[in-house]
Amino acid sequence: MNKKVKDFSEGEHLIVNLLVTNITKGTTNSGAPYLTLTLQDDSKSIDGKLWDVKPEIEKELSVGKVFSFEFEVIKYRQSLQLKVLKILPLIQSEINMNEFTFKSPLAKDDLMKVIGGAIDRIHNENITRITVAVLHEYEDRFYDYPAASKIHHSFLGGLATHVSGMLKIAQCLCDIYPEIDYDYLVAGVILHDLGKIEELSSPVVTEYTFKGRMLGHISILQAKLFEIGDQLGLTDSEELTILRHMVLSHHGQLEFGSPVRPMTLEAELLYLIDNIDARINTITNALKDLEEGEFTQRLFALENRSFYKHK
Repeated sequence: MNKKVKDFSEGEHLIVNLLVTNITKGTTNSGAPYLTLTLQDDSKSIDGKLWDVKPEIEKELSVGKVFSFEFEVIKYRQSLQLKVLKILPLIQSEINMNEFTFKSPLAKDDLMKVIGGAIDRIHNENITRITVAVLHEYEDRFYDYPAASKIHHSFLGGLATHVSGMLKIAQCLCDIYPEIDYDYLVAGVILHDLGKIEELSSPVVTEYTFKGRMLGHISILQAKLFEIGDQLGLTDSEELTILRHMVLSHHGQLEFGSPVRPMTLEAELLYLIDNIDARINTITNALKDLEEGEFTQRLFALENRSFYKHK
């Protein structure tokens, strides 16, 4: 049985099957080629260096495939890294990809219960019709897709997990502040990132699609909302316009990719809740493998700050 990445220790010499999730080419000061590889199993990812790259090995290696790696575990800049010594191909059809894929800690049935229950509590008929119709367009992929290719909730089922966490925050805020319109806030939470299903290529080892690169998930979903609203005869309704606004403004700032800034209470809260849930996931992931009293590496998505794991 493969030793899990999370259990690797400095100084070990191992042969382990790992999934390749990223390959970056480099050249040493002397002009020799090398590869920086990002490798993973279902427990953790780790970087590896392959020095003195042979052309036949470089041709064989590809993202999304599992190979047998022989390596030494070393420490570089306070983090473990692999010095790759040998790579052997495997028969991909015999690989169980579940052993190499990060997954949501929440069961699909539980996620469906949270999200379905939230929709059932929406009172406004037009908001319900729009939300259900758009979700139906993506439901076959919604519970499989990640919320991002990297940074936060970047695992199988990450998008639905992100939405579930946001819905729980939204419900708490609605319980505290009765002036919040539950229907708009919940619909905005469910809809806001559905465009990522077209922006990203697949649930596993995802990349940005051509459409995703050219349009982005905000524009993709705003267009989908207009299309669905037109089909439902709600093109000129206030509900459709406000939901489109919430999608367009959910990154909060123009410099963060929102074409407009939030202009309703619920749009402002959607931006804040999205940020809270994403940041909690990012920090939690960075801290989970540290010992008490250690700092994380600098996290680019969080203003390049390090975080401390307290006792």
